[in-house]
Amino acid sequence: MFPPVQITPLLLLLSVLLQLTPRILGATPLDPSAASGAARLKVDLLGVFAHPDDETGVAAAIASWTHGSGRTVAHVYCTRGEGGGNMVGTQSGPALGILREIELREALRGLGVNQVHFLDKADFAYTESLSITLERWNHDDTLGRLVRVIRSLRPDVVITMNPAPSPGQHGNHQAAGWLATEAFDAAADPSRFPDQLRLEGLSPWRPRKLFFSGSAGNPGQALSIPLTRPLPDGRLPVAVAAEALSNHRSQAFGAIAQSPWFRRTTNQWFTPVASVLPIRSTETDLFQGLPVEGACPQRWDGFAVPETTDDPALFFVPRPAVARYREFVRIQRIAQAAQSFSADLPVVAGHETSLSLTRAPSLVHDKVQLEIPNGWSARLMSNDRVAVTAPTDAREDVTLVASVANHRTSVRLHPVPSLKVPRVSRLPWNSLAEDPAWKALPATPIGPELSWQGRSDGASDCSGQFRLAHDGKTLWVEIQVQDDRVVSNIEPNDIKGHWRSDSVEVCVDPSAGAEHTLGCWKAGLFPFDHTGQVRGARDADADPGPLERHSPGTRLLSWRTVGGYTIRAAIPLKEAGLSGKRGSRASFNVLIYDGDKADAQPGENINRTRLAWSPRPGVQGRPEDWGRIVLE
Repeated sequence: MFPPVQITPLLLLLSVLLQLTPRILGATPLDPSAASGAARLKVDLLGVFAHPDDETGVAAAIASWTHGSGRTVAHVYCTRGEGGGNMVGTQSGPALGILREIELREALRGLGVNQVHFLDKADFAYTESLSITLERWNHDDTLGRLVRVIRSLRPDVVITMNPAPSPGQHGNHQAAGWLATEAFDAAADPSRFPDQLRLEGLSPWRPRKLFFSGSAGNPGQALSIPLTRPLPDGRLPVAVAAEALSNHRSQAFGAIAQSPWFRRTTNQWFTPVASVLPIRSTETDLFQGLPVEGACPQRWDGFAVPETTDDPALFFVPRPAVARYREFVRIQRIAQAAQSFSADLPVVAGHETSLSLTRAPSLVHDKVQLEIPNGWSARLMSNDRVAVTAPTDAREDVTLVASVANHRTSVRLHPVPSLKVPRVSRLPWNSLAEDPAWKALPATPIGPELSWQGRSDGASDCSGQFRLAHDGKTLWVEIQVQDDRVVSNIEPNDIKGHWRSDSVEVCVDPSAGAEHTLGCWKAGLFPFDHTGQVRGARDADADPGPLERHSPGTRLLSWRTVGGYTIRAAIPLKEAGLSGKRGSRASFNVLIYDGDKADAQPGENINRTRLAWSPRPGVQGRPEDWGRIVLE
């Protein structure tokens, strides 16, 4: 027999508390929703982004939904932003990712975002290439991770970034939008990633609506979300968003609340991409018509598809990035949300460039007529190649038209500059600005009009010129910068992120026109760190990091001049991937960064103006649009 149980006062108290606990917590022990993991995970909206702080463009709308309408929102980020800059410390790489995750969680708490998830992919460099991003991330693995999040959270609405390869659009941003678009259908398809269903207890789920942030595609189709209605606490959504986003201090968002453009925001735009409901352009609520019951309602494709100017029987072959995007748009059936791109192609000024013209079999025996811009020349070669020659001094974009029978097509040509690099036996290596040997080299100007971001107030504010030479083993570079306020706010232990301060960037692409910079030699050069020493670091290229470790043969000199500074660099051709043979070609660019903030804090991002020998938005990540050099 067991001895009788003694009911002590402590046991009696515990028994009472256990019976009262469900009532204290506001739940009933038999309530199935309280124990359901699926109910705990369910959200109204999922935002899909590439890096922490990418939510900036939709943050005010998010605040209006969470704080104003009580919507549950989750965000998923492909990376932790470890490849970005850092304006508040020296952390970089994975350490920076830790810092940015902390900042992000604080920002999302302020926005009222319930959950944050990461796909754990690398923010490996600034690039404008979607293809290299999906290659580095492993497309199928990343898509599978995103599908898992969608099947777990079962969002009614998904918002994401625009995947269009617009100039200046980060390749990681393109990838986030690309993957979210694919995941809209893949998450609903039981044949895709079936182990998630078989082994992880998930079920297929189709989000009800998908939107790109911003206004794209056919004019008048984007929805405008008003932000002028105060929230229950009296604040405007923009004020809540600004306070939340100020947590991204490492990315220089600390003062965003004072930003005039942000404070003036009265609405934010979203472009409908896919839906299970018809959407009208007059709608002001992404959740209109929701919820829609059922696990996998069929996708609605009732959007009006805008007319296209592309002629399938006759067209110039575009850049690979544009060709991939067009095919993606066709496969995903999202023409109504797609941006239209002409076949924008770079041509080398003063040299013959070959373009590819495609025509249908029914047109192969008809004569091709070319309408050539003034001052340019063009001729038809075999295999429908068109040889185009731009004037040596060409700088403005032009349009080339081809016609066959009753078909016409056009291409916008973007001239990039070119020059020959003289061969020398030697050059003196000293800090004499007027050294005759250097001064005898031809100087190439970078005028204040050659801006690709910001604006120079004139030659004395920001301009420059550079000289090049080689001896078969070394590329010699001298860059003279006019800058009426030289700022040196970079600490000796923080040699990275050259765009934060006054600096120059030297870019070499040995393949002479690559889509991305990961096979290039590209270095930011600080004329002076905080102690007055010249320093440099390779950035977003084949081997990023401080020059002393990642390009140890490179030598640097710098000195102040009247009205600016001069930098010299001796770059081993082998380190830059060049052979040194006569006639060797490469893409090349020199970029000048100007800050003008005399009281800049250490590491602060003071970038104001960016100039380049070959300028274009986002050009630092697109070697296709760099100038060309030929070694003599």
